Amino acid sequence: MTYTSPRRPQLFYTTAPMPCPYVSGRMERKVVTDIGGPDAERLHNRLSRAGFRRSHTIAYAPVCPACSACVPIRVPVATFAPDRTQRRILRRNAAIEGFEVPAHATTEQFTLFQRYQFARHADGDMAAMNFYDYRAMIEDTPIDTLMVEFRTQEDQLVCVSLIDRLDDGLSAVYSFFDPTMESRSLGAYAIMHLIAHTRRLGLPYLYLGYWIRDSAKMAYKARFRPAEILFRGAWTPLNHQNLPEEGAGMARFPVAFPE
Repeated sequence: MTYTSPRRPQLFYTTAPMPCPYVSGRMERKVVTDIGGPDAERLHNRLSRAGFRRSHTIAYAPVCPACSACVPIRVPVATFAPDRTQRRILRRNAAIEGFEVPAHATTEQFTLFQRYQFARHADGDMAAMNFYDYRAMIEDTPIDTLMVEFRTQEDQLVCVSLIDRLDDGLSAVYSFFDPTMESRSLGAYAIMHLIAHTRRLGLPYLYLGYWIRDSAKMAYKARFRPAEILFRGAWTPLNHQNLPEEGAGMARFPVAFPE
């Protein structure tokens, strides 16, 4: 499939089937495209609104033939309201401060990244990443990318978020945190920090990637309400009344790119 920009045709490729890392027993396929080049920012903005995610210089979206469990989700930050549990998380982490820094890999970050991977995802591909792999994940980007480092009052690094800046919001690419501080729910705290940061920037949305209802790793994203999901080509509010059944085409390669 191709999408023609004013400068050059955009080529899309489909990957070979691979075991799904989120839903046991299923296979995944992705449609991918290179977003490098002079049109990278504009193309990335349009693809993000169409449900794509970025990794390095590639944008991708799921196109699994027999499964539509991956649902693009975003938070309209102006109307986000933390629930009782989230308010407790905010109070618990009130002394932890987030600092926006350039997208440059450091050994301090990588040490925390390795501890997180070994504790939470020891059987995943990312656990085998060395520092140079990590640096590529952070720095190999053709668009405006930044990081937020979360530190205690003693300057201990406890959480890191990698973020892309879009014309209509921020996109949370990847986060990791100190696995010995699991009781603090630092992942949820980081999302709420990014929601507040997006609001301060005057941007409407925080993109959270894919929500997967049946995956313990990905289901948490629906807790940040109100939320919107990309359903049959349009962003629509997520609620119990309009929640689509799995297999009903929740996330599909879009026919047209939203403006």
